[in-house]
Amino acid sequence: MRKRQWRNVDGLLLLDKPQGLSSNQALQQARHLFRAEKGGHTGSLDPLATGLLPLCFGEATKIAGLLLGARKAYTATAVLGLTTDSDDADGAPLRERPVPEFDPAEIEAALAPLRGTILQRAPIYSALKQGGEPLYAKARRGEAIEAPEREVSVHSLTLTGRDGPRLELHIECGSGTYVRSLVRDLGEALGCGAHVATLRRSWVEPFLAPAMVTLEQLRELAERGDERVLDALLLPIEAGLSGFEQVALDAVAAQRLGHGQAVACAEGEPGLVAIYGETGRCLGLGLRQAGGRLQPQRLFRWAAQGG
Repeated sequence: MRKRQWRNVDGLLLLDKPQGLSSNQALQQARHLFRAEKGGHTGSLDPLATGLLPLCFGEATKIAGLLLGARKAYTATAVLGLTTDSDDADGAPLRERPVPEFDPAEIEAALAPLRGTILQRAPIYSALKQGGEPLYAKARRGEAIEAPEREVSVHSLTLTGRDGPRLELHIECGSGTYVRSLVRDLGEALGCGAHVATLRRSWVEPFLAPAMVTLEQLRELAERGDERVLDALLLPIEAGLSGFEQVALDAVAAQRLGHGQAVACAEGEPGLVAIYGETGRCLGLGLRQAGGRLQPQRLFRWAAQGG
């Protein structure tokens, strides 16, 4: 069997993750189709979940952590009356309870405390680590687990439809929020329990109207053998940095910064900024300090050449 020849691929792919694959499995399949030497994803989606999974190839992996902490939106179907050990339909049933005829006001009263900045307990089947090990690994061994409570931000949680015990929800939330936990806690507030039946991530900042591509589409293009067609699906790294202030440097300052030296820049709000050279290409991220001093933080490999 011929050994796969990897290549340098730099850019972002907006993948529509299929149901049944972990985020890492989806990443590895896409990476193999692109023959990308280096790849990473920007925050896990459960195997049950579908929707937007931004993938980072090559130098774009250096900004994966920034996208990981971005605001996200989901649509979910919550089924009342049944709880599971994973808080979704992939888990084993734990308890079944009758579902009363809730009126809209009762459902709204249960949703209200789940909005804003709240304390949330992660599902025991989650990638959250405890003692250096994911909780799901402990759960699979049958260990008793008390998942920690964490502060998370739920910007929007609304009921968009209802069909008997099935509630359709729209959620906008910050990093680290588990939709499964929101649905579990909603079910407990209503007194009948609940689990997630379907979950789809619709956007991740800054990709608010993403043109997603499926693994099936990637396979069809890869079979044609023209990698230029595949590469045309990639967004430039700059697309993932659209929310950052841009700081432009002249050729001399860009060259110095590319070799790890701090340089002078236009004064502005201190913090992380996107640095651009004279060619218009992003060189990486820098920390602007008071007084207009720019300290390199995370530079792309072409920064040493000034872009």
